[in-house]
Amino acid sequence: MTRTLFTRRLAAVAGVAVLALGLGSCGKGEDTAGGTPTEITFSILSAEGQASSGPLWQPLLDDMSKAIGVPVKPFFAGNYNVLIEAMRFNQTQVAWFSAKPALEAVDRAQGEVIARIVDPEGRDSYRSTLIVKKGSGITLDKVLACGKVYDFGIGDAQSTSGTLAPMTFLFNPRGIAPGQCFKTMRSASHQANAFAVATGVVDVATSNTVNTVFMMRENPHLASQLEDIWTSPPIPESGIVIREDLDPVLKEKIRSFFLTYGQGDGAEAERQRQVLASLNYSMFRAADDGYLDPVREMVADQQLSEARAKGDQAAVAAAERALAALRAKREVQP
Repeated sequence: MTRTLFTRRLAAVAGVAVLALGLGSCGKGEDTAGGTPTEITFSILSAEGQASSGPLWQPLLDDMSKAIGVPVKPFFAGNYNVLIEAMRFNQTQVAWFSAKPALEAVDRAQGEVIARIVDPEGRDSYRSTLIVKKGSGITLDKVLACGKVYDFGIGDAQSTSGTLAPMTFLFNPRGIAPGQCFKTMRSASHQANAFAVATGVVDVATSNTVNTVFMMRENPHLASQLEDIWTSPPIPESGIVIREDLDPVLKEKIRSFFLTYGQGDGAEAERQRQVLASLNYSMFRAADDGYLDPVREMVADQQLSEARAKGDQAAVAAAERALAALRAKREVQP
């Protein structure tokens, strides 16, 4: 499937899902425009759906409901575009997004970043990976030879580690277009791609270090069949995004909830830390959308590669300006 066709299908799915969500939430949400909502919907990307992710997130959402004084319900979806569109149409008000969708939410869904994830080892970044079946003999050099001999699994078009990072750090610098490099290419979630590699459906796929931890915990037999042949530089971890037009008092309650959750001493703080541990988190660290600047650089780099491939000189110039501005900003930051 070509990237253009895939993107069109994804947009169509997003539209249907948002419509369904909108119909299901009529009569809920804000009582009046700009007022305090009677219910908050928290969106969560889940390739496996509510059955697997629900039990992990529900304790945190229950605690959030108590802390902010407004019921919080989850909304699970299998791709990022659905969740971004849901926030854009105010069908969801708070979201857990990886970095690229968080940027999309800021740019086109009135999103405001309030926190970023910190893992149990204290890291607020993770890495994209390329995985193959252990013992397959497939190496990175063989993959990059582009002989159209391998079936390839790429991530969601909006995925930071599943698509954007491997394009930015692996394929674009070598002038490689995956659609022309592999025998076949399919798009799926990290978990689905890992399963496909382990079972021989695809030969090589994108993944990330977070998914590796998840697979080792939830399906160690499958995880033992996989190995990394490439690892990206660090990329920003996921974040918490809220709609910027929420009632200011409620926004501060939500912000305070995340930034204090699992902190301090005592039995309650320890219980909260156990909730975080089940999600493979240690805390939420204060952040704004500036933490997404590395992702903005990756997006600009991808836009530059696409413009060059099309021979669109105006788009090339615009992408080069954007990239230069972001790099200059990074260089002057402490």
